[in-house]
Amino acid sequence: MGCAPSIHISETQTVYPGAREAEAAPQGPAVAAALLPPTPGRPGAQLPSPEPEAAAAAAAVAAPPAEPRDSKASTSHVQFGPMRFRADPPQVLLVFVKDDSQCKGFRKACEKAGFPYTVVQEVKVVLTCFLAAHHDIIIIDHRNPQQLDAPALCRSIRSSKVSENTVIVGVVRKRDGEESVMPLISAGFTRRYVENPSLMACYAELLQLEFGEVRSQLKLRACNSVFTALEKSQDAIKITSENNYIQYVNPAFENTVGYEAGELIGKELARVSVNEKKGDLLTTINSCMKMRKEWQGIYCSKNGDNVQQNVKIIPVIGQGGKIRHYVSIINGSSKDEKLIEPAQADIHTDSQSGKHRDKRKSSLDVRSVTSRASEVATQRRHSSMARIHSMVMEAPITKVINIINAVQENSSARVTEALDHVLEILRTTELYSPQFEAKDEDPHANDLIEGLISDGFRRLSGNEYTLSTNASPLSPDPQQVPGGFFPSGFLHHVPPPIAQAMENEEDWDFNVFDLEAATQKRPLIFLGLKIFARFGVSEFLKCSDTTLQLWLQTIEAHYHSSNPYHNSTHAADVLQATAYFLRQERVKRTLDSVDKAAALIAAAVHDVDHPGRTSPFLCNAGSELAVLYNDVAVLESHHAALTFQLTLRDDKINIFKNLERSDYRTLRHAIIDMVLATEMTKHFEHVNKFVNGVVKPLAELEESEDSDPDPDALHLMLRTPETRTLIKRMMIKCADVSNPCRPLEQYIEWAARISEEYFSQTEEEKKLNLPVVMPVFDRNTCSIPKSQISFIDYFVTDMYDAWDDFVDLQELLQHLDRNFKYWKGLDERNLRGLRPPPELYQ
Repeated sequence: MGCAPSIHISETQTVYPGAREAEAAPQGPAVAAALLPPTPGRPGAQLPSPEPEAAAAAAAVAAPPAEPRDSKASTSHVQFGPMRFRADPPQVLLVFVKDDSQCKGFRKACEKAGFPYTVVQEVKVVLTCFLAAHHDIIIIDHRNPQQLDAPALCRSIRSSKVSENTVIVGVVRKRDGEESVMPLISAGFTRRYVENPSLMACYAELLQLEFGEVRSQLKLRACNSVFTALEKSQDAIKITSENNYIQYVNPAFENTVGYEAGELIGKELARVSVNEKKGDLLTTINSCMKMRKEWQGIYCSKNGDNVQQNVKIIPVIGQGGKIRHYVSIINGSSKDEKLIEPAQADIHTDSQSGKHRDKRKSSLDVRSVTSRASEVATQRRHSSMARIHSMVMEAPITKVINIINAVQENSSARVTEALDHVLEILRTTELYSPQFEAKDEDPHANDLIEGLISDGFRRLSGNEYTLSTNASPLSPDPQQVPGGFFPSGFLHHVPPPIAQAMENEEDWDFNVFDLEAATQKRPLIFLGLKIFARFGVSEFLKCSDTTLQLWLQTIEAHYHSSNPYHNSTHAADVLQATAYFLRQERVKRTLDSVDKAAALIAAAVHDVDHPGRTSPFLCNAGSELAVLYNDVAVLESHHAALTFQLTLRDDKINIFKNLERSDYRTLRHAIIDMVLATEMTKHFEHVNKFVNGVVKPLAELEESEDSDPDPDALHLMLRTPETRTLIKRMMIKCADVSNPCRPLEQYIEWAARISEEYFSQTEEEKKLNLPVVMPVFDRNTCSIPKSQISFIDYFVTDMYDAWDDFVDLQELLQHLDRNFKYWKGLDERNLRGLRPPPELYQ
């Protein structure tokens, strides 16, 4: 390891800050061990041409200055990362053919600075003298090339290995100060000094050398001890650059992976032959690294044996506060040691951790960190065919369970019992879904929750399930698109009533019911074209406006206008809410054009061909869709599948036809994921993942107690694919159930419509002798205020609180608070309808 040498020019007129006045310098012997010609009155003077051995012996004894410049300077310490070591005053070797004013200037400067120094006039003894004393600084006179070939002497010194960390300065004439420094650099010089015999100039030069190059070289010398430790370590260690090029591997790493260092160093990590699963692993690791977090988990390296290895990857912050290196550590053990059960969970340790201050709820964040040893192969494998095969072993929940099991072995009975209860919870399949206790006093909440998040079957007496075959199978409604209903370029010729109804579509208080009336229950195509045009969806899809128009016509035609709630007006409402969210600053910075196009398309199609019945109803009725989708996410799967069936079957409406295959696959995946996210059985899972995967980590970065928020870290955290997926899911979920956050009059209308749809379903269930999914929604007994209060309490409040933490939507929460109070007021008066009776207004 070494650094490229550099040349620094000290001009003769430079005034160096902090330099002391010449007369303040302590007086003492000029030179105590200098190789100079005899001078009358100079004690200890040597012969002008001594033998090399004698010169070396004399040079080894440096002259002590009369007094150091600072009592602390001679015993100063240098901090190098966590390493701290003593920095003795640097030793100086002065190579001058004559003891002229320049030589005297440096001698006096050494005395003033408290640096031991040696003066040599004979070239042939310079190298011997240096090898005997290992000087930190060598100053060579390059003003008289005929008398002293300074570049040749410098090359001679550099040829010795011990000079690697030595600073060599060349003194040049004033007239040579403007010449190129490259010849000196090529010869091995570190700096260039333009002649100036002034004591202060020489003193300043020495101070700059001490606190600049000498300190840097001192730190580089300390690296030798670090590398010695790395080379002897039993842990397999690899260091890569910020661009993932391998820079160093120790012998233990070579043994572990079956590569020699020469096969790895200098190669890009991604180009090392691995199995097909490494790409996903690297994506996960890179996401942590970009957020300056450690990644800890388990690799499986294949080098003839399958050996599970506990691996920790640590980002190293360097110049500019940026990540400059990555250190990978595979924990090693002796060859006789058996492999301990690999129970290490993936742990993301935030290097800039801060406490999340949840303004609404308190939570306990327990981070268990355990270390596991893994077997390191002791026999070096030199086969060039050996390759690393990396993959994450075990599911994360399995690793967590294994860690708890390991902790139980050495825990008290009380702790073991508590952990047993924890394991019971963790072994369930619905980790993110809360368990609700039955409340006889609140049947509305019970029925609403069971109806919306149940798996499709209604539990009957005797713990038996029934599957009815009496109901007619649900089939898509193949409504024909009215031909010629919308003329070409109709967006530029929108009838005034429709244009007026869409004037404020960018505002949250936009009234979609006005647009529904103006368009005769066809609001989706008009609002869709306007919003899609504003976001440039046609340009992104590379399709014509006509194609987009025909596609929207087709999608809207497959919404059932007979449904009170799940019709194209609801789709238009969700589309408008999604567009509103996409315009919020943090969402704009986080999502890219693919995300935005996918979100708008998903909002438009998320309930296409909805039958006006819930998925549990379809499962109980044994409908064709329930059979097709195995009673799992029946409606949402149908909405997504039908969207692509309709789009791809006719080239005239295929808005995806001009996309590249890879872009289409990405967009299709995003649309399907967002549509499936609207399934209410996964509601609590999505909300909890968003809180724990986005809101809390973001708050920790923003509220770090140690430093101000790092914009780059925030940006990288938000831009990871996993984070963007959680944000898109949360966005469409909030848009899908945004009714309680709309202005009161709009909310009342939506409440009336959804209640009517549920009333109708209950009546049909009773008629067909099916299990009644939501018995509380009986037209004759249902309390609409109670049902809305329960819906807000259990589904809306926490979700919008989390969304507000991310997006900051106080206006929506104010609507939510006012609307909740409205329903609460009706319920406190024991009113079951949508509005209070007229006499209460008086």
